[in-house]
Amino acid sequence: MEMSTNKINAANAEISATVTAGDLDKHFDNMAKELSKQANIPGFRKGKVPVSAVKKQYGERLMQDAESQAVREALNIGLDALKIAADALIGEPQFSKFDKKEDGTIEMTIKVAMRPEFDLGDYQAKVPDFKAPKITAKAVTDRIQEIAKAQAPFVDIEEDRAVEDGDTAVIDFEGFVDGEAFEGGKAEEFPLNIGSGQFIPGFEDQVIGMKAGDEKMIDVTFPESYGSEKLAGKPAQFKVKLHKIQTKEKVRMDAKLAKQLLPGEEDATIDMVKEQVQKQLENEERGKLFNEKLKPELLEAFVAAYNFDLPEFVVEQEMDMALNNKAREMSEEELAALRDDQEKVKELRETFRDDATRSVKATFIIDALAKAEGINVNEQEVMQTIYFEAMQTGQDPQATYDHYRDSGYLPAIQMAMVEDKVLSGLLNAKTATTEE
Repeated sequence: MEMSTNKINAANAEISATVTAGDLDKHFDNMAKELSKQANIPGFRKGKVPVSAVKKQYGERLMQDAESQAVREALNIGLDALKIAADALIGEPQFSKFDKKEDGTIEMTIKVAMRPEFDLGDYQAKVPDFKAPKITAKAVTDRIQEIAKAQAPFVDIEEDRAVEDGDTAVIDFEGFVDGEAFEGGKAEEFPLNIGSGQFIPGFEDQVIGMKAGDEKMIDVTFPESYGSEKLAGKPAQFKVKLHKIQTKEKVRMDAKLAKQLLPGEEDATIDMVKEQVQKQLENEERGKLFNEKLKPELLEAFVAAYNFDLPEFVVEQEMDMALNNKAREMSEEELAALRDDQEKVKELRETFRDDATRSVKATFIIDALAKAEGINVNEQEVMQTIYFEAMQTGQDPQATYDHYRDSGYLPAIQMAMVEDKVLSGLLNAKTATTEE
């Protein structure tokens, strides 16, 4: 077997080998001898089967196995020559060439990729300084009133006044299109929160100004995107009668409210409520700051700070994924044009190289940071996260998890969770240092 190796860079290498027919025959003979010891062939006792009979019975399969053995041998010899440990490899070796000649010779080139190695250095120093969000006393009070108002009972307005924005109007209504009542367009004593956008655009605006006992015809037009084809885009009239106006009971910031908002807390005070709401708002604002600004900026800073070679096949896979995603967004005409012009496909695919390179680089950086910080996300955590989000949106948790698993999304979800933990942990540590 003739061998040559080429270490392209720290993350990629090539192993080239020429396997002669004689090399394959040796593997073929050895495998036939081993198989003869255990093969069951009619007319021969087990363990006494002639090698010639084994070759005749299993020749095609043995030759395939001989070729596989030659590939493994070439790979192992090449890795030894390159001084690359098997556990340093990432992904499966890729054939860039596998050429079988008429004389039985095989010429092959195997590409292997290694996990990038680089020095993180003082990575904590790369986390930028930032100011933690400050919550005003007014924001705390507004949130408490908002929470309390949501739980407060409705009360009828006794004074003789018209409906205002923010009121709840208790109405009867019946809708008509082309003079005919339509299904689902009628209700009695319906509590309509003015300003909520529950009804067709323009409806609530025309209720404003009505007084208890008033009747009115309201003219509106159903949106083109309305769910019912029979009604979409159609002008309609609604006969409306206002029974009464309601509003939420006024919120009082007192001990009674504190006990309501802190059940089980003895001697609850409004100051205790304020303290808890203050922390909640700080966490919300910090999470918003982290997710919308600091985490993306920190990841970009890490990507810019570290330079190392990337496994080529991983970048290529990322480009293929981006191309497939783009194809899903394209029209049939656009797809047809691409099918007829492979050069355009290559050009389009190449436009994703920079983003793919950045994405792969970021993945390896996060992986290194996670190891340095001792951060891990196991399968149970991934399942719990998917279950929780599914329940939040009213979906079947098990069905959602099964869909993600069967579609191969779990590794990506796990990696996203690791990234979130790593970046949030570094930013929280910086916050703690800043606040000391």
